Amino acid sequence: MAVYAMSDIHGKYDLFMELLEQIQLKDSDTLYVLGDILDRGPYPIKTLLKLMEMPNAVCIVGNHELMALECLEFLSKEITEDSINELDDEVFQKIMSWVYNGGKTTIKEFHELDREMQNEVIEFIKDFEVYVRLSAGGREHLLVHAGLGNFRPDKPMEEYSLHELVWTRPDYNVRYFDDVYVVSGHTPTFSIKGEQLPGRIIKKNNHIAIDCGSFVPGGRLAAICLDTGEEFYSSVCEKEDNGS
Repeated sequence: MAVYAMSDIHGKYDLFMELLEQIQLKDSDTLYVLGDILDRGPYPIKTLLKLMEMPNAVCIVGNHELMALECLEFLSKEITEDSINELDDEVFQKIMSWVYNGGKTTIKEFHELDREMQNEVIEFIKDFEVYVRLSAGGREHLLVHAGLGNFRPDKPMEEYSLHELVWTRPDYNVRYFDDVYVVSGHTPTFSIKGEQLPGRIIKKNNHIAIDCGSFVPGGRLAAICLDTGEEFYSSVCEKEDNGS
């Protein structure tokens, strides 16, 4: 009964399958995916559909899933005069912002689904967890996509806004908790100031940063077993994916 975590797959279905083969996930194991399954890479919906088939996979929402949810219900509508009239400036700006941030590949694959499967995908994303607390390997872990914005040691988790959990990057130089390890994605490890480990998981000050830049050259998709600390890595990304 092992517990694994990975994050920021970003449509890299081949790397995802490669990593699953390495892990050899058993039915009794649990895989936590810490958001940003969608966008940028070529097969975000294909990756999501695979996760929908995995009863032992638990998905946590990332900022790219939030951007998608703000747009997919509109995009799933039949194009009529009424639906066009609903495309006000706010909806248009959300769609354009999502496309700018790599949503093009998600939109393309989403439109290849029939209406029933489109609705199933939307409902699946809506059921994503916001964060997860669990025990593994004799330690407490807090799993979240990005970090804990406006952190205070005495701030209850339910008081953190969604923006603070899925957009705000953590301060890796600060130990948030003495007895809890914060496991997060969102921030590619090669961009963490002072760290010289491109494409590697970083463990620092009770932070475990697992976004190893699956969509940028030299980056990889990574996973960690929270019971043992064992790390798993896909092959290196050779070409940048940006959804454009």
